[in-house]
Amino acid sequence: MQKVFDYIIVGGGSAGCVLANRLSECGRFQVCLLEAGGSDNSIFIKMPCAVAVPLATPKYTWPFESEPEAHLNGRRIFSPRGRVIGGCSSINGMVYMRGHPLDFDEWEANGAEGWSYADVLPYFKRAEQRAEGGDAWRGSGGPLKTRYGTLSNPLYRAFIGAAVDAGYAESEDLNGYRQEGFGRFDMTVHNGQRWSTAVAYLKPALRRKNLHVVYNAVATKLNIVNGKAEAVEFTCDGEKHVYSARHEIVLSSGPINTPKLLMLSGVGHETELLEHGIEPIHSLPGVGKNLQDHISLYLQVECKKPVSLNSINTVDKAKIGARWLLKRDGLGATNHFECGGFIRSRAGIKSPDIEIHFLPIAVREKDDPKFRDHGFQVDVGPTKSKSVGQIRLNSSDPLDPPKISYNYLSQPEDWVEMRACIRLVREIIKQPSLAEFAGEEIIPGARLQTDEELDHFIANHVESGFHPSGTCKMGSPTDPDAVVDSSLKVIGLDKLRVVDSSVIPVITNANLNAPTIMIAEKAADLILQRPLLKPEKADYFIPENWMTHQR
Repeated sequence: MQKVFDYIIVGGGSAGCVLANRLSECGRFQVCLLEAGGSDNSIFIKMPCAVAVPLATPKYTWPFESEPEAHLNGRRIFSPRGRVIGGCSSINGMVYMRGHPLDFDEWEANGAEGWSYADVLPYFKRAEQRAEGGDAWRGSGGPLKTRYGTLSNPLYRAFIGAAVDAGYAESEDLNGYRQEGFGRFDMTVHNGQRWSTAVAYLKPALRRKNLHVVYNAVATKLNIVNGKAEAVEFTCDGEKHVYSARHEIVLSSGPINTPKLLMLSGVGHETELLEHGIEPIHSLPGVGKNLQDHISLYLQVECKKPVSLNSINTVDKAKIGARWLLKRDGLGATNHFECGGFIRSRAGIKSPDIEIHFLPIAVREKDDPKFRDHGFQVDVGPTKSKSVGQIRLNSSDPLDPPKISYNYLSQPEDWVEMRACIRLVREIIKQPSLAEFAGEEIIPGARLQTDEELDHFIANHVESGFHPSGTCKMGSPTDPDAVVDSSLKVIGLDKLRVVDSSVIPVITNANLNAPTIMIAEKAADLILQRPLLKPEKADYFIPENWMTHQR
């Protein structure tokens, strides 16, 4: 294989696969995609109901964990990232949620010029092919196929009904006009299979002679000469390689590995680099800083009727698998995150800051001694946490995992929001629409009521929502914390961009896969210097009484 390309993309994940397609489609450029993992040819990746398997399989992940978290009783938090073609889109929960329109206006207010909701909406639409068709908010012709679940289990409708009983609205489309409220969740599933960016974008492009993909390629360093990124050093099957780029190198390795690679290459905070014997090439103190994530925990409730998925046994699983193999439908064709909602934790907040996922099963912990025939589960967490962490190097060895410090719950208001998450979900569960189903609260248990009791439970049970972001913040070149400018170029360096969730300046209030794909779609136009899609003004819901009412 040739060793000089027009564009080199480091990371074949959610953003990298999009770029590989878009940068190679005109046929004029030689494009190389370096992916540290291998093939996604696994039934556990393809089958939506097997959602938990790839996330826990070392073959498909970087099995990162955080440093001991001071506010979580010193617990290390599991933080896996995709190490397989498709990246996290091949191992995630397949929930397609864009975030609130105000999230993107907030990006622009933080220095990301040209990234307002009106600017990004056409790129969301260009990426998407919604099964129900397009409209002012949704796309109908893109590679990324999305659909709703069937809501065939009665618990889904009962939960939405209970939310309405509690005074919240049912939204026709949580990715459309109204995000605030409850309704069906979109999923990246098509014809009963996971629709990752590897399937949607990369595989249709593999027949192109100008696209070259290298698997098991672990990037170890960027060669930066006279302020220009000239080449990528990587290892593949134990051998070292150096590939050069005529035009640009694009880092799409994710919010953990992208800042790590920059720091290994001498780009970052000078003092921190010198501590590991790395010669500073370019001072950018913001590299690895501004780490943001969603945190969540779950409430589990006994189900009084035998309708939950808890009773599925080994024989049932075999039948579900066989049906999926033959027809690509049934329980094997859903991620089970078919409904949920977005609410505000208190009055005085203009857009939702709590996300809720509903599951018609109470997932048993391995060491849980309690037996229960049926139950359901509500995953809930704040989405606009004020706590910010950082990524640092462990050493100058590229094989060493980095130090990940989320600094979860370091701000007092984050505790207030976490307690609100539990209490507001409890209120919904007690509503008439769930009365025939909802029994005893199993986790955390109705006995836990005071702030002190809830705080103890939170510290011991909260986990990552697997949405790290922000570690190569996009912003104005005058912002000392910014790493890339609004065109995603690394500030102060030539021929180098970052295109993944690490550029997000302020985390959105929903799952990050959809915004990451959108970022890559717009980045392709920026890289190729094509005219940007015309901004689209689409109306969206803001409650008139948001200053005085929580709902």
